[in-house]
Amino acid sequence: MVAEAVSQKQGSDVLVLDTREYCSFADYFVICTSESGRQTEAIGEEIGKVLKEQGDRIVAWEGGNSSGWLLLDLGDVIVHVFGPAEREFYGLEQLWEKAPVILRIQ
Repeated sequence: MVAEAVSQKQGSDVLVLDTREYCSFADYFVICTSESGRQTEAIGEEIGKVLKEQGDRIVAWEGGNSSGWLLLDLGDVIVHVFGPAEREFYGLEQLWEKAPVILRIQ
């Protein structure tokens, strides 16, 4: 559902990792790239809209359009939206490389 919301707002290189075996605070990570601050905000808002439609909500929202990254805590799912440079800098794919890939949308 989250990956679909990201795709609706043209987020790219979407990656869903199953972190249950390797992480105590989240079951899944969704990582994607955004080309602009405006797109980053739109992705976050779309995810919030989809959750609200299902009677759920974003637990925490950190970062935003001027920071180059956005982190959404959805409880068991953590969403990371990065600008291209920030995604490379933080290297979450390498940090969590043992976590199985559930979905990758290039």
